[in-house]
Amino acid sequence: MKVIFAGTPEFAAQALSAVLAAGHEVMLVLTQPDRPAGRGMQLKTGAVKQLALAHHLPFFQPENLKDPANHITLRGTAADVMVVAAYGLILPQAVLDIPKHGCLNIHASLLPRWRGAAPIQRAIEAGDAETGVTIMGMEAGLDTGPMLLAEQLPIAPDDTAGTLLQKLAAQGARLIVVALRDLDRLIPVPQPAEGLSYARKIEKSEATLDWRLPAATLDRRIRAFNPFPGMVATLRDTPVKVWRAAVIDGVAKPGTILTVAPEGIDVACGEGALRLHELQKPGSKHLSAAEFIQGYAITPGENFTLPDA
Repeated sequence: MKVIFAGTPEFAAQALSAVLAAGHEVMLVLTQPDRPAGRGMQLKTGAVKQLALAHHLPFFQPENLKDPANHITLRGTAADVMVVAAYGLILPQAVLDIPKHGCLNIHASLLPRWRGAAPIQRAIEAGDAETGVTIMGMEAGLDTGPMLLAEQLPIAPDDTAGTLLQKLAAQGARLIVVALRDLDRLIPVPQPAEGLSYARKIEKSEATLDWRLPAATLDRRIRAFNPFPGMVATLRDTPVKVWRAAVIDGVAKPGTILTVAPEGIDVACGEGALRLHELQKPGSKHLSAAEFIQGYAITPGENFTLPDA
């Protein structure tokens, strides 16, 4: 098939690679403009654009798709279908109508649960036992279109947003190839009204560790916000990012450091306690608990700062 592919990060790049490997003709790659990133604020090229360059594919990086002048470029491809994966820009109805067979979206949840921007993170944060990938026909609404394919994936107890994204990216890449192959035979199924939820965008303001919450809740948030934005605790007025932890038994005032050992730093929570396994000081790399306490003397009985209620 003649395909327009729209996507930006690594999640989408895996799907583009699979579409190419399946022999489809990618007429155009849509990807977001390069953005400044990192400490030096250098322009960063997304994974999809890198793949497009490597395969000598034509690509287009509009700031938005509302401008009718941009639609001329898309119509010129005479595409059969558009595949969309983590593109990051809204597709107006005029764009959705351009491909002969419409637009297919690779969505990283079992719709209608977790429509929206951050389905992977919100599934972990909520404590869901499973998630998956849905291939859906796109409408103008936010992830409201009919479902063509869906496949479940269990969420492991130690999954982070990063590890789960890799699993779902591989699953989505496989399913979109199946969807393109069987497109004429797939029957669109409207999303049920029951079980609807929205995965709002992750905000940095959510990243403060409040030790008054149950340890299980904090563990889920730590995993959900790894690798972005990372959960932050404050010790002696120093922000410390916590990247990996485990729920353990423990009773004390929330934020109290119970024990300090190479295998972990135990901190009391509103219910139970957390054993911190991987931490990071400002300007430092990720450190194991053993490495962290070598350069940062901590004693039991000290307290992490509680955020304002």
